[in-house]
Amino acid sequence: MGGAIPSPMDCYYLVRSIKTLPYRVRGHVQNAQLLAEFLESHPHVESVMYPGLSSHPQHEIAKAQMSGFGAMLSFTLKGGEEEAKKVVNSIKIFARATSLGGVESLIEHRASVEGPDTKTPFNLLRVSVGLEHIDDLIGDLTQAMA
Repeated sequence: MGGAIPSPMDCYYLVRSIKTLPYRVRGHVQNAQLLAEFLESHPHVESVMYPGLSSHPQHEIAKAQMSGFGAMLSFTLKGGEEEAKKVVNSIKIFARATSLGGVESLIEHRASVEGPDTKTPFNLLRVSVGLEHIDDLIGDLTQAMA
């Protein structure tokens, strides 16, 4: 199948899911904010990149432009690449994948995906925050960083 016209089944799924989109997005954003705040206070975390944090350099701009700060965040770990890979390999709830916007939380070691010539820090992990219970997501990262 090809072309610019969606199939009847695609249209059905779109109409069915669009009705709950505002509630799902609200859940993603709320979880991302809470996860970013947790990570910012964790002793193994070097930095958190999330515009919803007042420590983010563009927080005031984001606050003026946005009603929510999104469901994507990145963070760097103390201990370098080895620690970042250990965390990703120890995770149980987050799926190791490159994507965004699904109901499941995803995590990736971005430098591994981009290859040896990347400009991405080797201690950086990227997260697409899903709709799981925030206590489960925090618990998963806590055990992975232990």
